[in-house]
Amino acid sequence: MKKRKLGLQVVLALAVVFFLNGCRTDDAFEDPTELEIPIEPSSKIEGFYLLNEGNMSMNKAALDYMDFETGIYEKEVFRTANPDEVGGLGDVGNDMGIYGSKLYVVVNASNKVEVLDVKTRKKIKQINIDNCRYITFYKGKAYLSTYLGSIGDPDAAKGKIMEIDTTSLSVTRSVNVGRQPEELIAYKDKIYVANSGGYSPPNYESTVSVVDINSFEETKRIEVAINLHRMQIDSEGDLYVSSRGDYYETPSKLFVVDTDIDEVKTSFDLAVSNMTIFNDIIYIYSTEFSYLTGENTISYDRLDTKTETILEDSFIMDEGKDLIKIPYGIKINPETKDILITDAKDYVTPGTLYCFSSEGVLKWSVETGDIPNKVVFKY
Repeated sequence: MKKRKLGLQVVLALAVVFFLNGCRTDDAFEDPTELEIPIEPSSKIEGFYLLNEGNMSMNKAALDYMDFETGIYEKEVFRTANPDEVGGLGDVGNDMGIYGSKLYVVVNASNKVEVLDVKTRKKIKQINIDNCRYITFYKGKAYLSTYLGSIGDPDAAKGKIMEIDTTSLSVTRSVNVGRQPEELIAYKDKIYVANSGGYSPPNYESTVSVVDINSFEETKRIEVAINLHRMQIDSEGDLYVSSRGDYYETPSKLFVVDTDIDEVKTSFDLAVSNMTIFNDIIYIYSTEFSYLTGENTISYDRLDTKTETILEDSFIMDEGKDLIKIPYGIKINPETKDILITDAKDYVTPGTLYCFSSEGVLKWSVETGDIPNKVVFKY
């Protein structure tokens, strides 16, 4: 193991934190400070991008970058690389992904996808799409779920999946799916998307739409459960889909869809806010909210996809759980097996990114922007 330097914001006095978060200007950049910590050398991964969602209507979405070669964690790299972009990255960074030489950032409330050069972070093109949500890639195309309509509109039209050519960066096709579609997976020439209907409770959607990529038509709706959200697919082609429930009597659960027959095969009584698969294990955390109690119930679980059994031990030690206020994003480093978890804290002040070992022991942490959302590795 060798020592490298990681950029880490020095903890400020409480009064200073409140002051800095009470005002913001486009040129208010924070220079990273450095802290020496042990980092295992990486043979393929150069670093990772972290997308900060930012508070809605505050125009505070931001992109950070951790460089494994220099050991520096740098904030606001989009603003630094694109100083002439008025308003920076925009309002509500919802999702992002790397495909080829490009980084795609989905900015929900700003109704756009920003396409950047993955190395320089320079803006290549802005693709304007109303109320866009999540993105995935397949055979030279990007596929984007979109709510359409204005945010929160209970009368919003059905959602769509948009196909974007990754060479021309233009929308080539679209198809109607359910209301307020969320995460999506492309697999064996089909797209699966979780329909939520989240704008019109208690009249939620309860299906996964199946779209044939060749004809680009919706071919089936798989009945699953209400208010669907997250999706992961395992090495055997089973699709894991989360239901958020209704926040009252119907709890959050996890469902498994057999993609050979496109039907639900089993379910688990596991609350899911977010999940990721690594080496046939699903890492799950939940911040399940209940209107009955007015509180979140936070949990950390693992599930073996080969045996389809819930593992008893948590993937974070109790001391680590005590540090995290609101887990908001999760990613596993495929080389070191480190577990990266973001913490949204109170949703209005800077969050924290925590790095835990595969044994669940805290290795390091760094201050992020507001509501740190997603991590993607740069190879």
